[in-house]
Amino acid sequence: VQLQASGGGVVQPGGSLRLSCAASGRTLSYYAMGWFRQAPGKEREFVAAISRSGGSTYYADSVKDRFSISRNNAKNTVYLQINSLKPEDTAVYYCAASRSGNYYSPYENEYDYWGQGTQVTVSS
Repeated sequence: VQLQASGGGVVQPGGSLRLSCAASGRTLSYYAMGWFRQAPGKEREFVAAISRSGGSTYYADSVKDRFSISRNNAKNTVYLQINSLKPEDTAVYYCAASRSGNYYSPYENEYDYWGQGTQVTVSS
């Protein structure tokens, strides 16, 4: 499966963005999906994940009140809604697919396929 992340941009603090991750090559419903992010000078970190059906989600504690992951398997797309953006949310955001379907894991090695990333910059 190939993943293409999009929807990033420059946003003022307090603003919102919806990131999208479009899949091609194989039906997205085969995979649990996750979002990770990497801020400048920092390691990539887990943000959110969703089960194959979309019925279950898992969030990093630092974002669970502001981020929402969802998916539309008919459109082969996963979304990350980010609200109340803060400067510390500035990062490249990556989507990833897990063949095992284990969405309840924050570890990168759980994921088999990665998108190229989309830049989110929060600045006034």
